[in-house]
Amino acid sequence: MRSFVDLDRTFAGQPRELGAILARIDTGKGKERLYEDQAPELLKRLSDDARVASITASNAIEGVVVEDDRALRIAEGARVRNRNEREFAGYRDAVDMLMRRGTGEELTVPFLLRLHRMLFEHSDGRGGHLKTDQNLIVSNESGQREIVFTPPAPEQTEFLLTELLVRYEAATAEGRTHPLVLIGALVLDLLAIHPLADGNGRLARLVTTHELLAEGYGIARYISIEQRIFDSKNSYYASLYESQRHWHEGEHDIWPWVTYLARIVADAYEDFEQRVGASREDSGSKQDRVRHYILDEAPAEFRRRDIERALPGISPATIRLALNQLRDAKRIVAVGSGPSAHWTKSEGSVAS
Repeated sequence: MRSFVDLDRTFAGQPRELGAILARIDTGKGKERLYEDQAPELLKRLSDDARVASITASNAIEGVVVEDDRALRIAEGARVRNRNEREFAGYRDAVDMLMRRGTGEELTVPFLLRLHRMLFEHSDGRGGHLKTDQNLIVSNESGQREIVFTPPAPEQTEFLLTELLVRYEAATAEGRTHPLVLIGALVLDLLAIHPLADGNGRLARLVTTHELLAEGYGIARYISIEQRIFDSKNSYYASLYESQRHWHEGEHDIWPWVTYLARIVADAYEDFEQRVGASREDSGSKQDRVRHYILDEAPAEFRRRDIERALPGISPATIRLALNQLRDAKRIVAVGSGPSAHWTKSEGSVAS
């Protein structure tokens, strides 16, 4: 709750560059509403893709990895087979609940614990409880275990968490600053309190989605925020580390973390507009060129960057659309996830 004790101090000195990023976000928010009326089928397809990407990426950030073919099956309700798949299914259920219920649920400690319980519903039932032992945030980047942040003690957790949510709701109701800044401060404090024995990062990302939707930023439905965080993990952890320094004394600087989060959301809106534009323009010939390259010219195993190098001038959004269409048609298969992901051609695939 430290970010919400002295609001004047916390929100003073907003970086100039952040103002421009927030303006990009609000412009994207306005366009999003137009697309919801004009291209509902496209948005449904984007939503389906974002759902699987978010579930996969948020777990992968914590080292919980599920292969892409299994991820798709579990997302559709297939029976889980191991611990990773059980945790994957838990995040699936929590995301689906947030998307289904929309923005009507107020942030309270019981609501957060209900989300946490869902995360581990398919596992060993350890979800839904605040921590009872001291936990630490550690890094092994240097090759040795290093404590980078010590959260508050367990006996302080419930009070701090309750105070955080009350103060956040009050600051939101008063409109003390831009909603994205408030969401960033909320998530920063939630991760600093680290109220759970396990699953703090995943819960924080669910809270981010919930609050984006609550403030009218529906981008979380159509572009995976979690995937963008996974793709920039080093910046994710570095910005958190910078903003959590001196948090216990209330002398921390929220701006590294808030700026990081705002960039993630702004870039998601830019990606969203590119995808919608690529789909709505007369881009059939470009998609045909991508299909032809994949099926007739690409090696049996290839990556998306291979297509981008072979076909300069074709947008990443058009390439993604072609890949997804060929995947849905079972002409190609995705292998792995994240930076190491690649594609293989299904046996007998030819261009059509």
